[in-house]
Amino acid sequence: MIRPTRVWRAAAVLATATLVLSACGSDNGDGDGGDSAAEPTASESADTGDAAPKGDGKLHVGTLLPQTGDLAFLGPPEFAGVDAAIADINAAGGVLGQDVTQTKADSGDGTPDIAGAQVDKLLEANSDVVIGAAASGVSLSVINKITEAGVAQFSPANTSPAFDDAETDPEELYFRTAPSDVLQGAVLSNLVIEDGHSNVAILARQDSYGELLAAQTEQGITGGGANVAAKILYSADATNYTAEINEVAAAKPDAIVLIAFNETTKIIPQLVSKGIGPKDVQVYFVDGNTADYSEDFPPGTLEGVRATYPGAELTGDFRERMLEADPDLKEFTYGPESYDATILTALAVIAADSDDATVFGPEIINVSRDGTECATFEECKDLLEEGEDIDYQGVSGPVDLGDTGSPTKATIGIFEYDADNTYKNVDYITGVI
Repeated sequence: MIRPTRVWRAAAVLATATLVLSACGSDNGDGDGGDSAAEPTASESADTGDAAPKGDGKLHVGTLLPQTGDLAFLGPPEFAGVDAAIADINAAGGVLGQDVTQTKADSGDGTPDIAGAQVDKLLEANSDVVIGAAASGVSLSVINKITEAGVAQFSPANTSPAFDDAETDPEELYFRTAPSDVLQGAVLSNLVIEDGHSNVAILARQDSYGELLAAQTEQGITGGGANVAAKILYSADATNYTAEINEVAAAKPDAIVLIAFNETTKIIPQLVSKGIGPKDVQVYFVDGNTADYSEDFPPGTLEGVRATYPGAELTGDFRERMLEADPDLKEFTYGPESYDATILTALAVIAADSDDATVFGPEIINVSRDGTECATFEECKDLLEEGEDIDYQGVSGPVDLGDTGSPTKATIGIFEYDADNTYKNVDYITGVI
């Protein structure tokens, strides 16, 4: 059963952190394909200065998601979400009378050279939309290359507030199903305060993701009357974190917010050896490091760690659909958002009657809100073909997109780690951004 969520406005918490929140909690856990068209490719058109490529009537999806690097654990569920969506779309007759095809690429570990070369691959395959990247920093490094080629970019996991700046997306072809960290920062800071902590250390990656989420979290904590004893940014390429962890220990925090990726596996043992590990000080994770660590740490290492990440409750039905796409899945984070990004794109192409992103781009926002509600691709497609305006109801929660292409409301899950170093849900919060 999908449990009721609580609705609140992030801006209010950031300003005052005095909202009283109530909700029902939960103690349950949570190929490349297609041929390139004969006409000039998107990258060729961009290189020669020609107008943006026009659609050829066949929706081709490029996926720029992490197969390697610090966020590689997010790759399988994100790819599975796209695969499940394409399977559902094609089972319902496809888009514009054609099956949707796909080319997969690796967004890498945040190194622009990797992502840039992989984007070239997707453009050469005549992708109409690029689903990805997962990391905000990667997307920021390639957004111009994608959108200036007349191709839409649709991320299931970018959370940086930078994407709502018009200067970041002058082509107005960028979209995302993950909410801005304005909301996650508000939920996380409110959680820390509700848990009774008043002297908090924030240890975060020094990149666009870590810096902005740390800033939002700090704002919420101080706005709620608590103290940020230290806010320390570390190099994502560091081999050890001794100096930073010594600084955290010197601040004598009663809670630590760790905004990290896979380097969490190196940081936690150093926190433990310094006497400020999860057994000694309350630790909080975020979406970038909420993962299954059952094979990384001794039992009990993370017991009691709390975490936040965007996304509504994963229903059993959709979990099974993702497992059909990838039977080996262990993580499901951002899989629903990847599914919704793909479905919204397909519906927008139908609404626009074109797979030219400069034509269907505005329809992505239109099909996400303010119409007849529908919850499956087939149902929504039928309504569109009958001339109805639609409001697609996502499997990831609310997907009403605002004028900047970002969700205007979204759900954040709160999780807690057990002795086996895996996490289960304890609450869901729906917020208006």
